[in-house]
Amino acid sequence: MFDRKSLQNLIKEKLTDYKFIVVSNRQPYTFEYAGRKINCIKTIGGLVTALDPVMQTAGGTWIAYSSGDADADVLDKDNSVKIPYENPQYTQKLIFLTKEEENGYYYGYANQGLWPLCHIAYRQPVFSISDWEHYKNANKKFAESVVDAIGLEKPFVWLQDYHLTLCAGFIKEKKPDAVVSLFWHIPWPNPEVFRVCPQKNEILEGLLSNDLLGFHIKYHCHNFLETCELELEAKVDWEESAVTYKGHKTLIRDFPISIDFDKLSEMSSGEDVSRKVNELPTQIDPPYEVLALSIDRIDYTKGILEKIKAVDRFLEKYPEYQKRFVFFQKGALSRLHIKAYKHLIDEIQSLAEEINWKYRSGYWYPIVLLNTKIDYITHLALYRACDLCIVGSLHDGMNLVAKEFIAANTDNKGMLLLSQFTGAARELKNAVLINPFDADGFADAIKEAIEMPKEIKSERIIRMRENVKENNIFRWAGKFIKELIRI
Repeated sequence: MFDRKSLQNLIKEKLTDYKFIVVSNRQPYTFEYAGRKINCIKTIGGLVTALDPVMQTAGGTWIAYSSGDADADVLDKDNSVKIPYENPQYTQKLIFLTKEEENGYYYGYANQGLWPLCHIAYRQPVFSISDWEHYKNANKKFAESVVDAIGLEKPFVWLQDYHLTLCAGFIKEKKPDAVVSLFWHIPWPNPEVFRVCPQKNEILEGLLSNDLLGFHIKYHCHNFLETCELELEAKVDWEESAVTYKGHKTLIRDFPISIDFDKLSEMSSGEDVSRKVNELPTQIDPPYEVLALSIDRIDYTKGILEKIKAVDRFLEKYPEYQKRFVFFQKGALSRLHIKAYKHLIDEIQSLAEEINWKYRSGYWYPIVLLNTKIDYITHLALYRACDLCIVGSLHDGMNLVAKEFIAANTDNKGMLLLSQFTGAARELKNAVLINPFDADGFADAIKEAIEMPKEIKSERIIRMRENVKENNIFRWAGKFIKELIRI
């Protein structure tokens, strides 16, 4: 099995002479004031969950945008700080954006343009020319920070996600010999969808400045190759899965992202988590026999409204579960500057209140919403305590919550309900697969998961645990690095 030690050996053997640099919008650790004290807080999210253990193994520099209110007070003259703070393993180097730049680059073009463009969740993308200008300028700032971090060393640059489509081109202008790659964490749409983007050619040209482009699944690779062929008339080698444009070749590969299975599994079976599991029934307000769990960032692609509607339909079709079943939706608030997200929060709250009023009986009601932060021990305890974990994304590149739940489910107690529209559904085929747009089928799947015989449930969970353990985050990073080494 390819593990942390295997990745360390690969890096020592092949990357000793290179400066290893990861670049993302989100920083792995923020520094926040608590009164006069400064706390170092690990960022929650799929990208950080996946890449932080890789960087702790590889070392190097992680460049990101500063979002912590105390960041500036811990940085050195190079805008850098060693992290994790209590046990430094690598360097975090931050760039700073004005409010206007942040609104245009992040809340504007990246999340009102590219995000809805790439997700089939029926939200029309908005492309503003002023947002595009901020997006370009932010990409230049990231690239300048990379070039500054490279110095005289040979660089090995790994860009992350849709925020940085132009960054490779700007890096190559200053460092043409730099080895630059990008991993795309969200779906890539089919050419008919992508062609509506006014800046499609600039984005494709920026992405093709990379030496390697990674996607979660082959379907997204295929969509990208077809898009390049139709929009740029680039030379596409379908057999090699590569695009040659203006004399430069970019390899296109699928790398299904994952998690640090062993660490998550070990933490979940530890005393702190076990103690918290025993406390949860007294801390969740309504009494329950069956606990269903979802943990999401509040986003219209995550299908939160659809999950609540499915719970309503489940309780209608199977009234014997009234007063016994509770759905606990943990939702991290995000992108509140965007009207669509504010409206979504209101919709979720309103629908939950309506359904709770419909079924409420004494102390019991079926839907619990929690938007406040929880510590990671509670996070893992919820995974262990629940009878079913519901991942109901309308469209998702991978979804690491599904894999986290499998790793944390050390006693094989719970079952995973997984949207067929996630990348994870290609790997976790022993989950109960659902169509979140089909409320009746979704309701039936909830009943199936609850009533599944223990021995069958255990067998299916064990198979999924073996899959996630084998295809862990270190294997993912190793495959990506090996591909880059060939370049």
